[in-house]
Amino acid sequence: MNIELLKCHGSGNDFFIIDEISHTYNFTEENRAELAKAICDRSTELGADGILFVLKSEKADARMRVFNPDGSEASMCGNGLRCVARYVCELLGLKEAIIETMKADLQVKKQEDIFEDIPTYLVEISPVSFDLKDLPLVLDKDTIINEKVSGISEELAFTALAVPNPHFVSIVEKEQITSDLQKKISEFLNGPNDFFPDGVNVSFVKPLKKGHIYVRTFERGVGFTNACGTAMSASTLVTCMNGLNKIEEPVEVYNNGGKVRCVVHEKNGRQSIDLIGNASYVYRCEAEINMEKPQEFTLSQKEEHTGEIKQYAKLQEYAQAVLKEWM
Repeated sequence: MNIELLKCHGSGNDFFIIDEISHTYNFTEENRAELAKAICDRSTELGADGILFVLKSEKADARMRVFNPDGSEASMCGNGLRCVARYVCELLGLKEAIIETMKADLQVKKQEDIFEDIPTYLVEISPVSFDLKDLPLVLDKDTIINEKVSGISEELAFTALAVPNPHFVSIVEKEQITSDLQKKISEFLNGPNDFFPDGVNVSFVKPLKKGHIYVRTFERGVGFTNACGTAMSASTLVTCMNGLNKIEEPVEVYNNGGKVRCVVHEKNGRQSIDLIGNASYVYRCEAEINMEKPQEFTLSQKEEHTGEIKQYAKLQEYAQAVLKEWM
């Protein structure tokens, strides 16, 4: 089977878009999982943090399904949604759209560039829940908000929330970010454990100054990534709950892949987050794939988006300079 692939990234969190609106591939569920394992494998010519399948929707402008490198399906992906937002808006000639995801239909909008000549989109991150059963987190209580959890860490306090992906967020100091503590906690909670039966995204958040934070995330099904959109959104909300930032005010969120901007909203006791950042294209190619053995594929020549690559490198340089000064 010949499959068209578009490599893209949000904050360095990279994906392949597979367009099922324009093409009839007729994938089975097993096909999707096995494709993700094969195409995302970084020991091959390809490699990525996930696959974004873009499909027709009966109730929105398009539908997004996200598959991780281990073949599991994620309920949401903020960085991936920005890439899908751009793809769908350009495909359909729109400035804003509604994208159906596993648990919610989310609004996306074209925005002014977050950095010079960087295609920028706003995506809605919701619903937000602090109910432990929505993650799920198995504890004899309903919520964990800025609390230590015996058996996980005697040193750090965490907040547990679903947005709707499950997140476990701790506000930390520089020495904790540079240690191996996050790796140990994350690998424990994403292996066989009594707390998170389905695993969890674990984020360490370092406040830089008012309105600016740094977020590092171990992503469930992936490992450490350059950035995780829902994690940056959840982390921003947690800093607002701790009085470090304010609801309705923009927060600049730095990560190893660059930066985004988040704005937390609250209405009738419910929160949502605007995630604003790049949706950059890297290259296009075609893959001839044996669907019985998807790890066996051949590629056409890659058509690189050279200008977008160069411009995003400038944003990364800027973000790294900020981190060097403030960390």
